[in-house]
Amino acid sequence: MAQQSASTPKVHEARVVRTEWITPHMVRVVLAGEGLADFRAAGEFTDHYVKVIFNAEGVTYPEPFDLSRIREEFPREQWPTNRTYTVRGWDPAALEMAIDFVVHGDEGLAGPWAARAEPGETVRLLGPGGGYGPEASADWHLLVGDESALPAIAASLERMPEGAVVHAFVEVPGPGEEQKVATPDGVGITWLHRGARPVGEALVEAVRGLDFPPGDVQAFVHGEAGFVKELRSHLRLERQVPRERLSISGYWRLGKTDEAWRAVKREWNEQVEREQESA
Repeated sequence: MAQQSASTPKVHEARVVRTEWITPHMVRVVLAGEGLADFRAAGEFTDHYVKVIFNAEGVTYPEPFDLSRIREEFPREQWPTNRTYTVRGWDPAALEMAIDFVVHGDEGLAGPWAARAEPGETVRLLGPGGGYGPEASADWHLLVGDESALPAIAASLERMPEGAVVHAFVEVPGPGEEQKVATPDGVGITWLHRGARPVGEALVEAVRGLDFPPGDVQAFVHGEAGFVKELRSHLRLERQVPRERLSISGYWRLGKTDEAWRAVKREWNEQVEREQESA
């Protein structure tokens, strides 16, 4: 058997213990098991994410599951694929993790799986990653995203410092996709209903129309790459928000598969940065 390389990501193995439909298009999958015993999530971050591993269709891998061995012994087209998802909740004492999945029928890979997930199923994860958490030192906080960013925004709201000034905008298809989020000090989400409008259009309007409070802002802006690009330009150039006060990224790109978007995402982000620096 091939030895696991030091550069091979650690794979955590868990099992599905239950699922819960949060809204008509979002299902929560709760995972648990001793395979999560060495999962380490930095407490200050609220945007922790994991990569959920999916076997290639019709392919069986040797046990124990070993990514380095698979990559050595199987052709690339038979390697597992993965999808990145925010950790909505993590209980290290119970070794229990919750992940929320957006589901649009049979579209995509992870959503249809989550909709059909059954207790006892094995799930393999890579991670965690992450880098954002609300800072008590900020004068106010700006949280912006579509439904793909909702789990991270909800987790961030639940961890806001006492007395924090927060403007949180979340765009969802319609009122049925709103969620109850327990937030301190009565801080709430401003829900924007997309309807037939382009993804993110309502978010751009809301942020452009916001009367920014005075002082230092810490901003989290994530979701479809098109509106994220527009808001990045607005915040950096028009609002003069320093780059280091922004957590901003395109989680997905309209019209591109997950693999196609990941293949160009780094280059796309670098190009956006160059355009803004030359503006």
